[in-house]
Amino acid sequence: MLSKEVETYIESLIPARSSLIEEMEQYAKGEQVPIMELIGIETLLQLLRIQQPANILEIGTAIGYSAIRMADAVPKAEIVTIERDKERYDKALYFIGKANKEQRIHVLFGDAFEVTEAIQSKAPYDMIFIDAAKGQYQKFFELFEPFLSKDGMIISDNVLFKGYVAQAEETIETKRIRSLTAKIKKYNDWLMSHPDFQTMILPIGDGIAITKRRGEET
Repeated sequence: MLSKEVETYIESLIPARSSLIEEMEQYAKGEQVPIMELIGIETLLQLLRIQQPANILEIGTAIGYSAIRMADAVPKAEIVTIERDKERYDKALYFIGKANKEQRIHVLFGDAFEVTEAIQSKAPYDMIFIDAAKGQYQKFFELFEPFLSKDGMIISDNVLFKGYVAQAEETIETKRIRSLTAKIKKYNDWLMSHPDFQTMILPIGDGIAITKRRGEET
């Protein structure tokens, strides 16, 4: 991942966000709500500007931070996003309303594995963004990949998990972190060797995996 000095330098170049986005960043920091790191979200938004997806599926709304930022970056896109925590769901609705994005950001309350019918009803998606329970990434990918458009992409956040994936297991202090690290490493291995998809992991933010379907061989 980037050195702290390089990270600080790049962050200093990023233009100021709106007052609402800064309010959300401060709320997330104070309430310890996980949102994408600044360089990570800016990378995601640039990918969206290049790809110009019309429909986006986000697994893991939290407080609606990334959904609002994606809606700002791609003004014509519609976003379906899922959150199972009631407090965060309510907070997401509050911020999305404050951003006047209710017509374009559709928040589903519930477990991602239990609202598949509602998700499928708005398919196909030009981008699927996975940013929820880290131990379930492969299941999320396998469940929702069929809803991806032909030229769509899947982005998985946190795939370097604070650098733990590069550490020897015995050096990781807690059992919980060791278990999560093992699951993320397994996901990364599975993703990178997938016969139907090609993936590149960017060492930016907490690690972003960008996945596209393989082209037909000639």
